[in-house]
Amino acid sequence: MSEPLVSVRFMVYNNEPYIREAIESILMQQTNFKVEIVVGDDFSTDNTLDIIKSYCDTENIHINILDRPIGGDYWKVRQKLGRLYNFKNIVDNCQGKYIALCDGDDYWTDPLKLQKQVDFLEGNLEYNICFHSVKLFDEDSRTFVKDSITRKVDLTTTVVNLAKGNYMHTPSVVLRNNFRIPQWFNKVTIGDWALYMIAIKEGKIKKIEEEMAVYRLHNASIWSNKSIEIRKKHTQETVRLIYRNLKKNLSSSAIQILQSRLGISKFNSKIFLKKVYRKLFK
Repeated sequence: MSEPLVSVRFMVYNNEPYIREAIESILMQQTNFKVEIVVGDDFSTDNTLDIIKSYCDTENIHINILDRPIGGDYWKVRQKLGRLYNFKNIVDNCQGKYIALCDGDDYWTDPLKLQKQVDFLEGNLEYNICFHSVKLFDEDSRTFVKDSITRKVDLTTTVVNLAKGNYMHTPSVVLRNNFRIPQWFNKVTIGDWALYMIAIKEGKIKKIEEEMAVYRLHNASIWSNKSIEIRKKHTQETVRLIYRNLKKNLSSSAIQILQSRLGISKFNSKIFLKKVYRKLFK
């Protein structure tokens, strides 16, 4: 298979009840370019990996299951660095010009999803991220529910909007693969938002209003099962890591938003002091 234009970062762990719908939604994609599915199984104890192995490549889509034997190199580093190393390791193995995100408990609903997003990014070089609307499915009630997780945003946003918090559901996102995930990423507790903050750089974010994926809410979800207090704590930890490690690369407006979220007074910030210094001594 020739070099893929798109790599699908397919992160899975004990997703047996949902994995067929997820993998088949990727394999149904109709594209005029090559796609690779980079499967990162985090040592599932159910039949998730065996089910994935039962599927074959299509004409345009190649399934690349990362080799991760227990006791091997990945296993050793994973024990040391934790859950987010799986996320980072899959992205590091993505060869495509673009990276699409999908987890083993979500699925895509539009066979032209990848084609639409890649076409937009190919024709609009000032954008680094393209995402779209999704439907939320509650496994407990077996119904689609209102999105009370993310906030509404304009069709074009920037890092200033993103600094306020995430508004993109994971299975909707396609990124330009022009970044490297740093080591500090392994310490964050909100991996998707941290990834977007790393990848956005000076680019813009495009929202497509079409609903082209389903995001599941269920009891096995790592985030939704945490208490509000724990979520707030983890959010602050991630904001602090992003502020500490990315502030040299962010606009002053984005930095001030992060400082506000951390409770840092502008009168104590280096940016504010520099502005005062320039006014006094210019």
